[in-house]
Formats: sequence, structure tokens, C-alpha cells
Amino acid sequence: MQHMNAAQWREFVMTGTRTGMLAVARADGRPHVTPVWFVLDGADVVFTTHQSGVKARELKRDPRAAMCVDDQAPLYSYVTIEGRVSLFDDTGAVRRWATHIAARYMGADRADEVGARNGAPGELLARLRIGKVIAHRDVAG
Repeated sequence: MQHMNAAQWREFVMTGTRTGMLAVARADGRPHVTPVWFVLDGADVVFTTHQSGVKARELKRDPRAAMCVDDQAPLYSYVTIEGRVSLFDDTGAVRRWATHIAARYMGADRADEVGARNGAPGELLARLRIGKVIAHRDVAG
């Protein structure tokens, strides 16, 4: 197993269409984990979420979160990012980022269509400020 430096783990999480698994804590302490499409923006992981969903509700209550991105092919690698999430309801910003994220996961030809759906009223822009990072590659090596 090898540790990844900052440049390596940033490249790893942005390779292809790897999905992040975002973990938040419910008010009663139970974990809630969901897949998210995301991109990096400087010191933040950026994703969207609907204001009525569990993620948004729990992040408003407690902004602490963790996200894991992994490669399920041998020799296996993963990155876990911990930090605090800020939520924004600026419709223009949500739409811009939703379109940028859609380009990564659906391709440039569908980015506007998917960005419009994922950037509609009721959606929030989420920024996970990168705090602690655990990044290992070739775990089974």
C-alpha cells in the first residue's frame, strides 16, 4: 500500500466518472451514505443536493461530512475526504456547477440538459471544504 500525495489524490478522484460516497450523520446518530456526482474546485469538493433531501436536512443541522472515492479494480485504491459542508441556494451558481458536474458524468453533449435538471429551483450547491484526507493506492499490492 502506498500513500498518495495531494496531486496524486486530486488526479485520482477526478479520473473518469468515479462517484463519491458521501456520509453524514442523522440527528439520532445513524449514518446516511449516498452516492454523489462531484468535481473539485480548489479547496472544495462541489456537488448538488435537493433542499428537501436527507443530505441537505442533516448538513444544515450538522455540516460535518466525509466522502470516499474508490477504484474497485485490483490493486484497489481509495481517497477519503473529511470536512464541513456549506450549502448555497444561489440558482445561477447551482445551475452553473450542475452543468459543469454533468459534463464530467454525462459528457459535454448532455451537460446543458442534465445541468438544467440538476440545477433547477429547490437544488442547493454544496461545498465540502477539504480537511483531513486519507489516500492510499495499491492497497492489495
